[in-house]
Amino acid sequence: MTITIGLLAKQAEVTIETIRHYQRIGLLHEPDKPGRGYRCYPPDAVVRIRFIKRAQQAGFTLKEVAQLLSLDAGHCAEARSIAEQKCQQIDAQIKDLMVLRHTLQVLVKACQSDASAGHCPLIDALSTARDGGSVAISTELMRPTARDGGSVASDMAQ
Repeated sequence: MTITIGLLAKQAEVTIETIRHYQRIGLLHEPDKPGRGYRCYPPDAVVRIRFIKRAQQAGFTLKEVAQLLSLDAGHCAEARSIAEQKCQQIDAQIKDLMVLRHTLQVLVKACQSDASAGHCPLIDALSTARDGGSVAISTELMRPTARDGGSVASDMAQ
């Protein structure tokens, strides 16, 4: 039994545009269009699209999904290696987000402790950031100040 793109989208719970995108980037085969009628997709296309979506939900990029799709059950070590690399990337992102959260907490604390009406430490920090944006803000906040009694780096080490 074969299905049309609309039915495929419905069964896989994606949009038709998602299917077309997967076809353009090579994740899903685009069937030939017959002289009359619509392209017909095999039922396993639903399984493939669901695999792609589950892999994306697990944090894999479409490039990584393509690597996983190229493997079969006999390539568990390669799949594990891809997943381990993804775990390392996630760990690095978590670390960066924790530093970012702490930086924002320092700015919020500075706003709470500085009640001057014409001055806001958070706005000041964002306004005075040099080229480099958030890096400059984080670097400035990592230096100890009399106001916060420490730095992001020293607070995170505790």
